[in-house]
Amino acid sequence: MVTGGAGYVGGVVAAHLLEAGHEVTVLDDLSTGFRSGVPAGAAFVEGRIQDAAEHLDPSYDGVLHFAASSQVGESVVNPGKYWENNVGGTLALLAAMRGAGVRRLVFSSTAATYGEPGDGPLTESSVTAPTNPYGASKLAVDHMIAGECAAHGLAAVSLRYFNVAGAYGQFGELHDPETHLIPLVLQVALGERESISVFGEDYPTPDGTCVRDYIHVADLAEAHLAALRVAAEGEHLVCNLGNGSGFSVREVIETVRKVTGKEIPEVVAPRRAGDPAFLVASARTAHERLGWTPTRSDLTGIVTDAWNFTRARRG
Repeated sequence: MVTGGAGYVGGVVAAHLLEAGHEVTVLDDLSTGFRSGVPAGAAFVEGRIQDAAEHLDPSYDGVLHFAASSQVGESVVNPGKYWENNVGGTLALLAAMRGAGVRRLVFSSTAATYGEPGDGPLTESSVTAPTNPYGASKLAVDHMIAGECAAHGLAAVSLRYFNVAGAYGQFGELHDPETHLIPLVLQVALGERESISVFGEDYPTPDGTCVRDYIHVADLAEAHLAALRVAAEGEHLVCNLGNGSGFSVREVIETVRKVTGKEIPEVVAPRRAGDPAFLVASARTAHERLGWTPTRSDLTGIVTDAWNFTRARRG
């Protein structure tokens, strides 16, 4: 079962599972996902994870859990939604899995659990100090899963994403509202947005703009299949997923200019509270434990895939 499988990452992972020969059921309430985001060949159940017990049975080998509210800004103004959906929903899902005897879980976690880190690549032992309810809710779920593994023998892997980007065939980013840099810059390239805002240009980075680790969504999907294979009874494994190197905001904008051939006007805006200068993953644990290494790390390739998807969607 893939919860949230009608969304961006969930849909790509569901497609990879089907390609690998798995039978897949997508459970999604379509509050942020799209029915068209469910890959052909997957069964679809429209519903909330709070109701997973109605749909899970012992025939399932595992659950890949993507269903969550994920807007940082919204979590600050409406934290209750994030505790209810992310924490309460996952609590109900874990109970449903226990009741149905489904003993493998791969959880979509986030780098937001780390808060405002220093300048070095983040490892899984880095301090977790989330600065918003979204990150706090994901960290709470990680702790919840660890307890389930210790008490009831669940086999679980939490994958902490950094910046997911790119597209995989018909699957790409369709967030509303859109908050991610690459699709926002592509909107400028298409003339749907006048300019791109650069939030701060005085950070202690080579060009003064924030540096982020971008990972191609297909690389991310392959890590999920690897996690499903290695999940071990009674263990909660946490892995960061990233490329281990970062690109600045201005590097991303310049790459979009080169890929699209379009002018991309910039507007410098004040720094946003809570934006760290440098957010890059150490993916050593994923390499050692999952046998996973990203193969689509080139920023030009990531942007090209996103651009092709965006143009195809716009017709």
